[in-house]
Amino acid sequence: MFRKITEYLTDWKSSPHRKPLILLGARQVGKTYSLLEFGREQYENVAYLNFETHPVLIKTFDENIDPLYLIPVLSRLSGQTIIKEQTLIILDEIQLCERALTSLKYFFENAPEYHIAVAGSLLGVAVNREKFSFPVGKVDIKTLRPMDMQEFLLACGETELVGQIKICFTNNSAMPTALHQAALEYYRQYLVVGGMPDCVKNFLETKDYILVRHTQDMILVSYLNDMSKYNSSNEIKKTRLVYDNITVQLSKKNTRFQYKMIKTGARAAEFENAIEWLVLSGIVTRIYRVDHPKKPLENYRDIDSFKTYVSDVGLLCAKKDIVVEDVLFLSSELNDFKGGMVENYVCSQLIANKHKSYYWTSERGAEVDFLIQRDGKIIPIEVKSADNTKAKSLGIYIKTHQPEYAIKLSTKNFSFEDGKKIVPLYATFCI
Repeated sequence: MFRKITEYLTDWKSSPHRKPLILLGARQVGKTYSLLEFGREQYENVAYLNFETHPVLIKTFDENIDPLYLIPVLSRLSGQTIIKEQTLIILDEIQLCERALTSLKYFFENAPEYHIAVAGSLLGVAVNREKFSFPVGKVDIKTLRPMDMQEFLLACGETELVGQIKICFTNNSAMPTALHQAALEYYRQYLVVGGMPDCVKNFLETKDYILVRHTQDMILVSYLNDMSKYNSSNEIKKTRLVYDNITVQLSKKNTRFQYKMIKTGARAAEFENAIEWLVLSGIVTRIYRVDHPKKPLENYRDIDSFKTYVSDVGLLCAKKDIVVEDVLFLSSELNDFKGGMVENYVCSQLIANKHKSYYWTSERGAEVDFLIQRDGKIIPIEVKSADNTKAKSLGIYIKTHQPEYAIKLSTKNFSFEDGKKIVPLYATFCI
């Protein structure tokens, strides 16, 4: 399956300024697969080593982190001759070995001719612990997210449909009705399947939603296990409480995160570490409210007001045990959950396309779901789960702040009206 990160990896390989690569991302987003496929296609051979399945690796790095010492040992352990410029060295689950992370500094300084990439499911958590010596300035860092809608469509063999969507987005021209309906059907499938590679693979091979849901459930179990295995004992229960509560909060009309909904009397000081752990692990995304929609948006964020979304909309549906048919056929029984589910979908698409998102509220309660900076402009984005709703809050924002244009996401076809760029939800990846 095509992953956009392949383009990044290709540029990384050929860059004269290449550094050892750290690939971040939540568990099961495809980090190892992407690196292995890239290595097989672009290098003579791959030396793959996993700290979880090869405990002796930890002892090796504890002994010495000089690349000249490590290379022959890694060759032996991987069963591959490591050749300068021709071998991709992959160290997986590197969060288990602090010394291995530190060694990247010396690969950069003393052995830049060796191509090395490392991955870790909870590396974001690990490097924020005080004991870790992070090689600042000596590494390239990239985060891999679940497959976005474009990657899902390409995996389904819909290359021409993706091309047509991009043309219509650029020109604000309506898609032919048949193609629009087909894309909406894929969009609803994506809400259920999500972008976790194993889930997409199982869906494409079997079209069996029960198998997809089982795969999602297993991923959710692995997340819960990680919360216990890689978290401090006094934070485990809090982290699980927060994670379980996020899906509940997305079912509310106001999706802003509220501590009181976790338990009666809950306060920020009690749960902020748990939220931080979930964010650093890549399991959860947090976006902040901005006081004033001015550049740079980061300067105007309100650290006490934020929303949280899970990393993948398919996992969200699995965690809520949503009936597949209710999503595919837009059951009215999902009305209370639709808004939060679609917001979650949009958030993941924006992040996959490198947008840092915020949201805005007025003093009188108007709310714009997302604000992003694109092409030097602040773009407000309103999200609607259907096509028969008005964007009153977006209208208030436009009247107050007069953006060059705004985006309204819904199930409507492409158009441009009253300063609003109307974009179908399936085309969010174009933004």
